[in-house]
Amino acid sequence: MWVEEIDEFFKGYLPYYVLLFLPIFILISPINPVQASHEFPVYRMHHFDLNGLSHGSRGASINLEARSITNWKSARHCVVTKMKDLSVGQLRDVLTKAGALLILIPSDLSSLSSDEKEHLSSLESALMNQETSIPVYFIRDSPEFEHIFAEIAENSVANDLKKSAAEALFSSVAANGYQIVVSPGTPNIKKDVKISTIQGQLVANNIKDEKISTIAVVAHYDSFGIAPELSFGADSNGSGVVILLELIRLFSELYGDPKTHGKFNLIFLLSGGGKINYMGSKKWLEDQLDSLDGSIIQDASYVICLDTLANSDSLYMHVSKPPKEGTSSHSFFRELKTAAGQHSNVTVEGVHKKINLADDILAWEHERFSIRRLPAFTLSTVKNFRDNSRNTIFDVKSTVNMDRLENNARLIAEAIAKHVYNVSKEAILGEVININRGHMEAWLDVISSQPRSTQILSNKDNYLVKIFKDYFDQHLVDTKVYYASPDKRDPEFNFYDITKSVVNIYSVKPAVFDLFLTVAIAVYLTVIYFFVQKFSLFYEVACSLTVKKKTK
Repeated sequence: MWVEEIDEFFKGYLPYYVLLFLPIFILISPINPVQASHEFPVYRMHHFDLNGLSHGSRGASINLEARSITNWKSARHCVVTKMKDLSVGQLRDVLTKAGALLILIPSDLSSLSSDEKEHLSSLESALMNQETSIPVYFIRDSPEFEHIFAEIAENSVANDLKKSAAEALFSSVAANGYQIVVSPGTPNIKKDVKISTIQGQLVANNIKDEKISTIAVVAHYDSFGIAPELSFGADSNGSGVVILLELIRLFSELYGDPKTHGKFNLIFLLSGGGKINYMGSKKWLEDQLDSLDGSIIQDASYVICLDTLANSDSLYMHVSKPPKEGTSSHSFFRELKTAAGQHSNVTVEGVHKKINLADDILAWEHERFSIRRLPAFTLSTVKNFRDNSRNTIFDVKSTVNMDRLENNARLIAEAIAKHVYNVSKEAILGEVININRGHMEAWLDVISSQPRSTQILSNKDNYLVKIFKDYFDQHLVDTKVYYASPDKRDPEFNFYDITKSVVNIYSVKPAVFDLFLTVAIAVYLTVIYFFVQKFSLFYEVACSLTVKKKTK
């Protein structure tokens, strides 16, 4: 009788009890399934085409097991590492052999030491010059991710310390792993790309109807770094934009007073696409010089390009051709040195570099103007155009020296004013108007509070471009916006639409654990099957053993 009841229970009621109680056991389990999944924002490495060449990372999706920089072995692994722990040699090896790369960057960049900044800068430069097909993402440091990273690194160390095959096998079965999943879709070329260049001017006071010369002040407003969403460019070229906007404020007040109205036309140009071979300036020059209508830029005495002006206490005047004695460019250089002579900690130096037309990338923005036979030069606190500080995600507002930026703004303003008003008196602007540090700081806050990679700012109705346009309208006349777009048949540049995403990190067991678990389940089910099918036999054996014990 018992045999039949138990047999009926196993065959009829047991599956229903399992379905009922199993979810309850899961719910009351001390292990929280939610803690096995984590979600973080990640920032993709840049991806664009320039002059027919692809740059950056072409991959975007990841679904791989996480491994540390010391324990990955194949393309089935996503290498997770801190940027400071990564060497250039390891980086190149990962980019050619691993499946994906996730780099942890410090959350507070201002706390880095000079040695750390130098290492990270060299690593970023090496990564920037490397094209790769694997997905490369960056993630900011956080306590939650730090715990995950510590477990990944700990598992790697534990595996390295195993002394026997049995220990290694047990460790591989018992260890906890992580699965990295990023699913942003396939990167596509952005459509309707518009690189905006904003022009405004102050018109000279021409009483005698004489030929009027022009001075142009140019600064590109975009930034560049290894990840577009992390490229804030506070110094390069936020500092150049801030000084240009301060010059607009200064000279608009001077030109607004009949007593100080200058005899030069002043053109102010905020160009886009500076970090992709100065495409904004190129398009603007084509519209100005190749049209049938005349342009005041044709009568330019010189063009001043502003680029990275808070990097050091030295101010460099970069030229493609040394200015001759008696030219306006030479006069400006002399006035700049005179103004700097009032400040003992500032040196002014000329740097000559010929334009190499065989290069795909121009070194400085003034070269765009020099190619069109316009006298132009770039003012910068960086001596070498290859300096890593011009293209880095570590260029944030906290690293900008405001005293240096204010001082350089004063030097440039005084040198321009002495030329415009044809005077040699020192500190001419000090008698009329002063540099407004608060105004400059406010603009630097606005500019450096958001990433300004060209591919992010390439929308026609970009908010930052609108702010610049409103400021130009407020202080200047004849304000216009010019747009540069890639040619549809033979584009000089293309941008791709995925710049950031979300990474899901799942706590998982390794594949070998699944194998052992499958074998264990198969054995368990086999035992249960035979137990149910042969239960009567087991019961008879048990009864016979009980009877024998009683007879004894």
